[in-house]
Amino acid sequence: MIKDNQQLHYMLIGLLIRHSFYFTAYLLMKRLFGCSILSASDKIQQFSLFSGVELPVVLEIFGEYFLQYCLRHGYDKMLKTLGRNFKSFIQNLDSLHALLALTYKNIVAPSFRCETNEDDSLSLHYYTIRPGLYPIVLGLVKAVARDLYNQEAEISVVEKSQEIIAGGKTQEHVHFRVVLTRSDDTKSLVEFRPAFLTDFKISAEQFCNAFPYHIIFDSNLKIKQSGMMIQRLLRIPLIDRHMCDIFELIHPQMQMIVINLRMFINAVFMLKVLLPTKNQITHQTTERNGDMPSLILKGQMMWLDDIQHMIFISSPRLSSLTELMEMNVYLADIPLYDVTRELVLLNQQRIAEIDIAKRLDETTMELRKTSKALEEEKKKTESLLYQMLPERVAVELKNGRPVPAACPAIDIVNMLNDLYNRFDACTTVHGVYKVETIGDAYMIVSGVPVKTTAHAQLVANFALDMVAEASNVNSPATGKPLQIRVGIHSGPVVAGVVGNKMPRYCLFGDTVNTASRMESHGSAGRIHCSPDSHSHLIQTKEYEFRCRGEVDVKGKGKMTTFFLLGTRDKRISEPLDEHIELPIEGANGTDAVKLTNHKTSSDVSGSLGKGVSSTCNIV
Repeated sequence: MIKDNQQLHYMLIGLLIRHSFYFTAYLLMKRLFGCSILSASDKIQQFSLFSGVELPVVLEIFGEYFLQYCLRHGYDKMLKTLGRNFKSFIQNLDSLHALLALTYKNIVAPSFRCETNEDDSLSLHYYTIRPGLYPIVLGLVKAVARDLYNQEAEISVVEKSQEIIAGGKTQEHVHFRVVLTRSDDTKSLVEFRPAFLTDFKISAEQFCNAFPYHIIFDSNLKIKQSGMMIQRLLRIPLIDRHMCDIFELIHPQMQMIVINLRMFINAVFMLKVLLPTKNQITHQTTERNGDMPSLILKGQMMWLDDIQHMIFISSPRLSSLTELMEMNVYLADIPLYDVTRELVLLNQQRIAEIDIAKRLDETTMELRKTSKALEEEKKKTESLLYQMLPERVAVELKNGRPVPAACPAIDIVNMLNDLYNRFDACTTVHGVYKVETIGDAYMIVSGVPVKTTAHAQLVANFALDMVAEASNVNSPATGKPLQIRVGIHSGPVVAGVVGNKMPRYCLFGDTVNTASRMESHGSAGRIHCSPDSHSHLIQTKEYEFRCRGEVDVKGKGKMTTFFLLGTRDKRISEPLDEHIELPIEGANGTDAVKLTNHKTSSDVSGSLGKGVSSTCNIV
């Protein structure tokens, strides 16, 4: 379907062209063909085949479209400022193509040369290695004259020829005749003609000083005159020397003969100095680590009709201060009027800016890596901080704001005072000894300083009463009853009075540490018992337990622990937590786990007593 539509379009354009509706055909072709000749060549061939319109006619219309495309896509200012008139525009197309070649490396640009005839018409010479595309020039010339210079151009082909150039390539040469008139047909185009003094002369010495990098040679390429700086750099006689002995033509790539030079007179020429300059010779005597770069002259060829000689006006092709140093050339060697000075300095500034930008990019990448690593370390620090403090409290402290208290401090003190008074009363009832209170930790012991065989029962009964008493005290922050964690362990301890100024009765031994571990690994509202305390209590057949199973206790490893529920007569109110479904054993005659009692010693040494006891650590 798409192919059929294209054929219909081609046939429609062909019909428009045959009836001289060129502009309408031109607009329709813009929609069919792409922006470049290379990408549109296949479509142009198809169009010519299906429409019956000859290929040269299609190429001519395409040439007009191509100029419109360039004007619409960013080249309008460049094209409008390329030349003051039509002739200067054509003369400078080669330099524009040379500039575009720096960006588009694979461009195969044609060459143009324009001459004024005696009847004020123009002879346009078109050179290309891609034959058959010359009709595009017909459309381009008409479009340039009409759209850029408000003129009408009548262009016709005078002659076509082919010739072999350097590299064995075939070059097509097409000679056009162009007649320009104003668009209003009121008068013919009259070019500006400058005035000159006929008796004004300048000496050769002054000319060589004014143009220090020029070369004048005859049609046989014999050098007749050279600029002061060229003579100073080469330091050899150049008069009547052959150009090919001293220089190599590197652009355009062709054989260096006058005929070829005149053929591409509008091109930018670059000559490489084959002989080492005096500065390079001096430099090579001190540095023999590599070949020195050759000096390249870049400039314009001009044919002098009066004397039938060619003049090459040039300047050193330099782009940075580094190249100046490598070729041992100084800024003072470049004329003040030569823009090469500014180009070298501007390019050096650009190189410095690129280097700074590169280092800035590298620094930015390093900063990003550092920032990413810092962010990861920050997350680790925050994770550790949130394990030590509540997240809300930690955030407030990080932001430098005080943490608002849930309740007044005096209420906390009053609550602890009420709680500890209840605990102290229970110690008297059950005959246990209160060791110490540190912050919110309360520690009691049974079996020392007075020995008893019922130490485990006394501590267990005390723990049951304390859980019940704690539920009668409300939290000043939430108003809800307190829930405490209780840990019990039975085992040997060393006890005694320590210190003279503030003597205290202290307990030492692993039993104290294990009781503390039972408390820290317990649950709120429950009494956590070690296997040793469970072994003492289960033998009485008075207590009930829930078997918690193996627990990984810090510093102790795996331990089978239990939650004390109460006695036959008194039982605590269990919290509704994950342990509520654990199996019950004890007073009802069922045993889930049976353990043997550990044998302990009851020796006494000095003022310190060592014997069987039970400790209770309550938080």
